[in-house]
Amino acid sequence: MGEINDIDSRISARLRLLRSERGWSLEDLAALSGVSRATLSRLENADVSATASVLGKLCAAYGLTVSRLMFMAEDDFQPLIHRDEQPVWTDPEQGFVRRSVSPPAQALAGEIIESRLAPGAQISYDKPPRPGLEHHLVMVEGRLTITVDGQVHDLKSGDCLRYQLHGESRFEASQDAGAVYYLFMV
Repeated sequence: MGEINDIDSRISARLRLLRSERGWSLEDLAALSGVSRATLSRLENADVSATASVLGKLCAAYGLTVSRLMFMAEDDFQPLIHRDEQPVWTDPEQGFVRRSVSPPAQALAGEIIESRLAPGAQISYDKPPRPGLEHHLVMVEGRLTITVDGQVHDLKSGDCLRYQLHGESRFEASQDAGAVYYLFMV
């Protein structure tokens, strides 16, 4: 999967702590998330980096957004985050780059994420981290097909899709240009 970096190590440590805090075994978490026990062990030991899909499944099991997990793996909340200080997480296997524009804070609900999908990249999530999570997706460039609870939406630059997550979702970038979009989560 590639070399483990500092953010991946902190994510691994946070995943291990989350499971421990709940008193769950690896088997318990595997049953709740649909991620194999072997993969969970390798993730928690920082032997591999998580993919976006696996992080989505784990966050759903824990009732967290991926942004909240990233925040928990980062340092304390800062009111001003300059672009070069904003955490970036990359899933090279799925062609996905995620920048936390406004890392979440314990007392604040809204988050902004910049997402970049390579041409033809696809990411699917089995369930939301929290049922009813509100998203405002604003396309910046490229084209994106997003399926939310079975409804398909084709988006191009400047389009905005507002929705709540209750079931499966799928993001698919166009084959020719990929997709860049901002996701506002409330």
